[in-house]
Amino acid sequence: MRRVAVIASASGNGKTTLGRALAARLEVPFVELDGLVHGPNWAEASDDDLRRALEPTLAGPGWVIDGTYQRKIGDLVLESADTVVWLDLPMAVWLPRLIARTCRRYVSREPLWNGNRESLRKALWGSDSLFVFAFKSHFRRRRQWPTSLARYRVVRLRKPEEVARFLADAQRI
Repeated sequence: MRRVAVIASASGNGKTTLGRALAARLEVPFVELDGLVHGPNWAEASDDDLRRALEPTLAGPGWVIDGTYQRKIGDLVLESADTVVWLDLPMAVWLPRLIARTCRRYVSREPLWNGNRESLRKALWGSDSLFVFAFKSHFRRRRQWPTSLARYRVVRLRKPEEVARFLADAQRI
């Protein structure tokens, strides 16, 4: 396992946290796709720009990438990975994490990618809010991914204990 895509059923599953820890354990670069996609003032990178930014990493011998952005670049990350780690934790786990993370980021004015900051308005209201997206994603991905990911080597982790065990057992190759 040297080229790993970390995906999640919903925001708050711990994708970035696991990705960073796994990359450190495997001693490979870590790439958080949100940081490549969301430029200053939330300007979204074009599909071609994202693809160009990722190509050097994907050509490397090892990496951990947080996310796939399939709507922008198709299966590029999944096709390049030797392992796909799917975090599929219960809503009772990810929802409190998402609430706590959103509140922490808002209160502390924690910068995200490229100087952007999370706002309560974008997190809570509207059809494209973070929480609406998380709920929709959770159910849609659980329904669709077992079939669409079947051709990849997928490690599906459904409990925090499984995540901890997976990370502890991850081998340097």
